[in-house]
Amino acid sequence: MTEELVLYTNPMSRGRIARWMVEEVGVPYRTEILHFGTTMKGEAYKTVNPMGKVPAVVHAGRTVTECAAICAYLADAFPQAGLAPPTTDRADYYRWMFFAAGPLEAAVSNRALGFEVPKERERMIGYGTYADVLDTLEKAVRTNPYIAGDRFSAADVYVGAQIGWGLQFGTIEKRAAFEQYFGRLALREAYRRATEKDNAAAAELQKAG
Repeated sequence: MTEELVLYTNPMSRGRIARWMVEEVGVPYRTEILHFGTTMKGEAYKTVNPMGKVPAVVHAGRTVTECAAICAYLADAFPQAGLAPPTTDRADYYRWMFFAAGPLEAAVSNRALGFEVPKERERMIGYGTYADVLDTLEKAVRTNPYIAGDRFSAADVYVGAQIGWGLQFGTIEKRAAFEQYFGRLALREAYRRATEKDNAAAAELQKAG
């Protein structure tokens, strides 16, 4: 079975998170750029992801979708990259990875769509309130240099990408702790490489119409 790593993505999507993670891993990979509404919804790609959404990675014949899962999988599949803590020290790593996949993603998405949870129903939704989520996240990124402690990990790719995207598009408040945290991550060579590649791919798509 081939060990090839393939990234299915679109540069104007959450695929940027997966691209960053693949660049952090530092192994050769092939990129398949898909188009919204056409190849992304085609039967060929739906054999990879029936949802018809990106990103997805295929590694050694195994398919992984969902950004948090992709980050966690690649960290484990390529341990030489040092992107996951030892298995005995993963409490914060898992905690904040899935906090970003659950409460943060939901709260920010609802906010962007103009949906506010009625006060009397806050107990019914997993994240409570947008303010609670941001206050919790702010404390987390202010406590240590990285989300799971003193070392960069795959959790920083996932959490950091969401913070960076939110700061850029105004869906996350511009608090000093968020800007300082993401500022550290944006200096990483892998982040810069991923951004350059996705920006170039986006320019090509725009040129092609």
